[in-house]
Amino acid sequence: MLISYIYRKYMGMKKSSLLLLALICCISMIHAQAPVHKTLRHVVMFGWTDGTDSTEIKKVVEAFRKLPSKINLIKAFEWGTNNSPEKLNQQLTHCFFLTFSSEKDRDAYLVHPAHKEFVAMTKPGLDKVTVLDYWAQQ
Repeated sequence: MLISYIYRKYMGMKKSSLLLLALICCISMIHAQAPVHKTLRHVVMFGWTDGTDSTEIKKVVEAFRKLPSKINLIKAFEWGTNNSPEKLNQQLTHCFFLTFSSEKDRDAYLVHPAHKEFVAMTKPGLDKVTVLDYWAQQ
């Protein structure tokens, strides 16, 4: 009788343990097969020639801000000016942060007529440009 009880108890625990293990494996497989959302960041930093009129700088900033409405490949856009107390900006004062879904989208943005028009209008006062692209990591 005691042996029968222990056997039933042990087998019940063994079955529930196996069921739990199978459930964990299934969830892990589903998670592993889920599509990975990749985000490509395109960071652009500008520095201006000495004496560039603030009105000219505002025109460039406003033109850059309008690009997402002209190029739907841009998934997100933000910008700002340097306020770091470290003084390591190397005369770069404006930062623009664009997000793309793929390198293909970014590459299409670079040759898009609206982007080319924007680049041409920056020439008078723009002194330094730094661009860095990266895949965002979690």
